[in-house]
Amino acid sequence: MNQDILKEIITSSDNIVFFGGAGVSTESNIPDFRSANGLYNEKTRLSFSPEEILSHTFFMQYTRDFFDFYRSKMIYKDAKPNDAHLALAKLEKEGKLKAVITQNIDGLHQMAGSLNVLELHGSVHRNYCMKCRKFFDLDYILDTNDIPRCDVCHGIVKPDVVLYQESLDSNILEASIDYISKADVFIIGGTSLTVYPSAGLVHYYRGNKLVLINKTPTPYDNRADYVYYGNIAEILKKAVD
Repeated sequence: MNQDILKEIITSSDNIVFFGGAGVSTESNIPDFRSANGLYNEKTRLSFSPEEILSHTFFMQYTRDFFDFYRSKMIYKDAKPNDAHLALAKLEKEGKLKAVITQNIDGLHQMAGSLNVLELHGSVHRNYCMKCRKFFDLDYILDTNDIPRCDVCHGIVKPDVVLYQESLDSNILEASIDYISKADVFIIGGTSLTVYPSAGLVHYYRGNKLVLINKTPTPYDNRADYVYYGNIAEILKKAVD
């Protein structure tokens, strides 16, 4: 589809909401989950799939193995924001973008300058003691080779990320629904729209400018008003510059 149309849509709106998935961060060299080279198609040294390792049950039963996997596969401390992150931060600064809703846990939207970021699946940058709720930063997790323990009560320090079998934060979910239902333009990018409940957020949009940007087709392409296949960083940069 003609990219000038997307530029026109963005230029003429001051109530845009963006919802993004792993594809937004792949341009920052953070692997996604479900593509051919994604995390879920990797063999692990354990007899469990990555999906099983990233579950609440596995975390509770095999905590040390969870952290070994988590540190090596889920944290990319040197990753930098790409053109997609920067374009969205620019739109927010201009008063056009009202919220970034993300499935990513890497904090790159904030690093790019976005202020109103709703993290559906949490963040690697926030970690809490399961006993006393003391906060710890990412370095605290990275600086130990074992199970990270609270320096006050010795409880396990758990990353503030939503694991399989855990519920999304209801406040973040409600705020996301509120922004989407009031949006003039709803841009969805870098997500296969197959993971629920996040994928179901599409249904709350009531407007007629639903834009989908992804490298491959999604189950919602036929519902979208505009569909772009390609590199989201390149597409957003061109549309926003």
